[in-house]
Amino acid sequence: MSDAMIANQTAADQETAPLSSWQRFRQSTFWYSFTRDRVAMVCAAIFALLVAAALLAPVLAPTNPYDISTIDIMDSEIPPVWDEAGDERFLLGTDAQGRDLYSTILYGMRISIAIGLFAVVLQAFLGVVIGLTAGYVGGRVDSFLMRVADIQLSFSTMMVAIIVLAVFQASFGTELYSKLAMVMLILVIGIAEWPQYARTVRASVLAEKKKEYVEAARVMGFGSGRIMFRHILPNTLSPILVISTVQIANAIISEAALSFLGLGMPVSQPSLGSLISSGFEYIFSGSWWITVIPGLVLIVLVMVINILGDWLRDVMNPKLYKG
Repeated sequence: MSDAMIANQTAADQETAPLSSWQRFRQSTFWYSFTRDRVAMVCAAIFALLVAAALLAPVLAPTNPYDISTIDIMDSEIPPVWDEAGDERFLLGTDAQGRDLYSTILYGMRISIAIGLFAVVLQAFLGVVIGLTAGYVGGRVDSFLMRVADIQLSFSTMMVAIIVLAVFQASFGTELYSKLAMVMLILVIGIAEWPQYARTVRASVLAEKKKEYVEAARVMGFGSGRIMFRHILPNTLSPILVISTVQIANAIISEAALSFLGLGMPVSQPSLGSLISSGFEYIFSGSWWITVIPGLVLIVLVMVINILGDWLRDVMNPKLYKG
């Protein structure tokens, strides 16, 4: 056999060989669209950088803002290093308690992102289960669950959160609330927003359950639970992913707003929202950096998540022309 024939046979074998997961991903429309959208690439890079900085806060932060022994009240309200009155020890200055603002932002961003992610996981779990059940079972079960969702949607997330957190704080005291603040924020924000997922999943299930593969699964004797979670649910993941990106940004904003109102994270465990709140009273006295810098970080974080969510919605919508 000649060298040319061997080369052709090798090329043919490579073409017929099964592609790896990474190769299939590289050839997908998702990756094609991403690599040709500079805005999405820049936003993804910024988001990855912020998440990495938050996860590596103990390594990147010069000081630990949770360690009282490293905090000196005499270092309070020092301007950023580019100001004439700045100190080289504190890149972004210090807050009213004397904590390094750069370190505090890194730790606070980790708390804000964690609350946003876990709240959305809770929202998605409740919404997907309720939406699948309502759409697949139908009848009175569907009517009841959707009326509950309508009642839930009639109350704004902030109103429900303010009432629940204020009552909890007044009933059990500030000390206990400080210990459970993160858990309470995740529960309140997560439970308040599940109808967004439920209504979307229900609409997808109503369309999917009439298709042939669902009828085939029923004929084969599969149970309702297996049909819902193993066959119908994978075909409803696209809208769930799109909603999740938007809801993460909304959850972070909700946490920041609640912290600004004094119902979020305590001063001893600052998030971006509580940092903005703690420096608001000093903004007119000249210590603008305590509020402005965490506020800018929060704006950039939410903005890149929303832009990525809009891009993901366009990519996963088959009705839109993608070029």
